[in-house]
Amino acid sequence: MAKIIVKQVKSLIARPESQRKIVMALGLGRIGKTKELTDTPAVRGMIAKVSHLVSVVEQ
Repeated sequence: MAKIIVKQVKSLIARPESQRKIVMALGLGRIGKTKELTDTPAVRGMIAKVSHLVSVVEQ
């Protein structure tokens, strides 16, 4: 399976609770934290919901 690296680049302060939960589900929570995830449609959908808070590097 393909892998992607997701990095949180913006804070969760003053964000809706749904966006906070999505970022936590991705394994993030602090600015600068990175996580390597399997590239699946579910993960891509979560990233699309919080694309303004994270950056993605495809491997």
